Amino acid sequence: MRRQLAAFSLSALAAVVPGLVSQSALAQDAQKVLASPSSGLNLSAIEAKVAAGDAAAAAGNLEQAKADYDSAREGAQNLTRFYRSLSGSFRGLDARIPREMDQKGRDALELQAKIDLRLAALLRRMNQPAAAVPLLVEVVQITTPANPMGQKAYQSLIELGFVTTPFAGGSAAGN
Repeated sequence: MRRQLAAFSLSALAAVVPGLVSQSALAQDAQKVLASPSSGLNLSAIEAKVAAGDAAAAAGNLEQAKADYDSAREGAQNLTRFYRSLSGSFRGLDARIPREMDQKGRDALELQAKIDLRLAALLRRMNQPAAAVPLLVEVVQITTPANPMGQKAYQSLIELGFVTTPFAGGSAAGN
């Protein structure tokens, strides 16, 4: 009964909004559409968009790479927000769900930091260093200065001349 209802819903949606629901989605009505590794709202789909950006950057198509990275970044930010919202909604009701959402949120944040680093490097390559600064600051905030990604972002900020004091990894605290 549940499958029949899902198939009917997808068919009705396809009739109302042509092109929104693919024929393969109709054929695979029992499949979790948003869990597809190449499309949907999940980390794998975002990573696929990052890979497309990497390929475009390697081919010298910097504008396409930027568009792909921007799209991936937006997807990672959305996932983080959605997971955070779900986690809060279930707090105190079922501890398993907030734990799962918190982990998925951390994974999405880590992916966002990786995307931010790539996008910042691309912007520097496109001779737009000022546009890279907010992304690099965000990486430091997301990952902390003690994390290798945070250290790389801070080092880039030094290279750009935005900051001057090197980070000694906590060993020179207070100096």
